[in-house]
Amino acid sequence: MAKPNRRADLSQLPLFGDVFGDGAHSIAPSNDAQPLPATAPIAGTPELLQHPRATREIALGGVTVAYAVRRARRRSIGFVVGSEGLCVSAPTWVGWRDIEAALREKSSWILAKLHEQHDRARRLHAARVEWRDGVTIPFLGQPVQVKLTPQAGLTTTSAVLEVPAADGSAAAAVSTPVLHIGLPAQATPSQIREVVQSWLQRQARRIFIERSEHFAQLLGVQVRRVALSSAQTRWGSASADGSIRLNWRLIHFGQATIDYVVAHELAHLREMNHSPRFWDVVRSVVPDYELSRRSLRSDTLPVFD
Repeated sequence: MAKPNRRADLSQLPLFGDVFGDGAHSIAPSNDAQPLPATAPIAGTPELLQHPRATREIALGGVTVAYAVRRARRRSIGFVVGSEGLCVSAPTWVGWRDIEAALREKSSWILAKLHEQHDRARRLHAARVEWRDGVTIPFLGQPVQVKLTPQAGLTTTSAVLEVPAADGSAAAAVSTPVLHIGLPAQATPSQIREVVQSWLQRQARRIFIERSEHFAQLLGVQVRRVALSSAQTRWGSASADGSIRLNWRLIHFGQATIDYVVAHELAHLREMNHSPRFWDVVRSVVPDYELSRRSLRSDTLPVFD
């Protein structure tokens, strides 16, 4: 039986896509190298491949890569490719010749990860929300337009969603869903963001509770509490006491993806692990859950700055 405080986490890739995590690799150096002093920061290196704290550069595959170096008490040379670029961790006694030899040996891997990070930055930039009248955001997998509508009797903190008629008739005045918020035209971006995010979180709480009740009945488990999370690296988590936490930003995805994450967490109330039996439990209520897992990894969510 699971311990009362034991927690099982749904550890997915970071929230903004499939290549946003840091890549890491390690290689052991030879023992005859001698340490050399670091050089001054590099100037004029292409931004794509230049670490902001770069002190060295090297040509890899015809591309000049500027990288940061961290000396540490360790036994091997380690590479980390993150959002800032390439960082090399090396033992204090290892010289630059061995470091550069290790970099060249793994040049294909390093360049691939650097270009993934560049693609990540490009997609993040494109996903940044410009908070203004008429901006579009995803809600339940569909675009919703934000409209400043102070004359509709709304308060400055309230919002109402207007949706097209289901039969395509002229019953509704919109062809795509419109989120009316009671702010004046001169509202600041931060005011618009606050109202929209608050509305999204309210919808998330309502839908998550509804879907948790639905899947709890199917799985024969008891959910004691559903809470919203704002975690940067996890979509959800479950505790053996029946409490689950779900990231409110799941509300941007379609219903099938939300259902998968909810079912995943409730399945942990029967199997507090990721064993084959656990996945059988998930599959029993979400037979095509692999599709939603791919969506979590590949879809780019809006960036709320």
